[in-house]
Amino acid sequence: MATLASSSSSLLLSSPPSKLTQASLPPSLRLSFSSYSHLSSLVSISPSSFLACPARSRRSSVSASTVKASAAEKKKVLIVNTNSGGHAVIGFYLAKELLGSGHEITIMTVGDENSDKMKKPPFNRFNEIVSAGGKTVWGDPAEVGNVVGGVTFDVVLDNNGKNLDAVRPVADWAKSSGVKQFLFISSAGIYKPADEPPHVEGDVVKPDAGHVQVEKYISENFSNWASFRPQYMIGSGNNKDCEEWFFDRIVRKRPVPIPGSGMQLTNIAHVRDLSSMLTLAVENPEAASSNIFNLVSDRAVTLDGMAKLCAQAAGLPVEIVHYDPKAAGIDAKKAFPFRNMHFYAEPRAAKDILGWRSTTNLPEDLKERFEEYVKIGRDKKAMQFEIDDKILESLKVPVPV
Repeated sequence: MATLASSSSSLLLSSPPSKLTQASLPPSLRLSFSSYSHLSSLVSISPSSFLACPARSRRSSVSASTVKASAAEKKKVLIVNTNSGGHAVIGFYLAKELLGSGHEITIMTVGDENSDKMKKPPFNRFNEIVSAGGKTVWGDPAEVGNVVGGVTFDVVLDNNGKNLDAVRPVADWAKSSGVKQFLFISSAGIYKPADEPPHVEGDVVKPDAGHVQVEKYISENFSNWASFRPQYMIGSGNNKDCEEWFFDRIVRKRPVPIPGSGMQLTNIAHVRDLSSMLTLAVENPEAASSNIFNLVSDRAVTLDGMAKLCAQAAGLPVEIVHYDPKAAGIDAKKAFPFRNMHFYAEPRAAKDILGWRSTTNLPEDLKERFEEYVKIGRDKKAMQFEIDDKILESLKVPVPV
């Protein structure tokens, strides 16, 4: 049944205070979502060793003074950036933040500078990197040494490869050229589904996942390395729909079809949070070394909550429709931008080790996103909603004309 939802009832959950370290709490305090009736009870940190991580956690040995020690040192950083998908915006934001801190930045994007992909965000805004003093190059990661013209770097971040075949050439070149720190953008999608969300660093991962093989390889080949596992993100310059999916329906007064109960938890971060965490790792390499970090904000949001917050940002009502993908004959992966399950990680390692703090504020950040959505004219763009229409038809919900 379709229901008219008020944005004031959206659900955001916050992670526990970071000053409570994992080692200080008993296993019994781990957060469990076995019942929806307990979703609003925010308790929870549990100890977790890096069960599936390729190296030990160092959080107990790092002091606050260590984290601040090397922040003033300026680095030469190479960002190997993907040319597609949601992760490209991470490299864009990081390049600008590091440049703002006085570091020397080269961002190498996979592919050809003149390709159609480069006409889309964030690539069509790379002039912002150049105007801030950065360098942009394009090419094949397998030929990274030639692409950068023999320049040496202190830090290399691979924000491109999803498997060892893609990352190994970059890692091997970095090793042979004397790079001091190797960072990798992995994925929180490698965690195995668990009965006790949220995912924390050290939870079991899928052993055959490509990102896992990369994490293992860099841990074995670099004395200073770190891996970062992002989830969903929002921010200007992102070229993968997130909040836009909801805005597209809300502004056209269409029902928003959400699979399942709508109470599934996920994590949506503003990309500035991801950039700030990575910057801390670059500026404090000894603290970050040999660690896995969940590259996420410190709050969860329900799927229904995201729809309501988007409607609140737009100043419009929202009608949420829940459906069973199987009964509707729909592939939920094609019909909805998020996973149809609890998929929620917390950034405990970054808080404990790097002293990082999240600034994501979805109610406010989504207002900024909606302003840009309208500014670029997407609210007036002609769109087809064929999959939505099939879902609504299966539920006998009138299809808007």
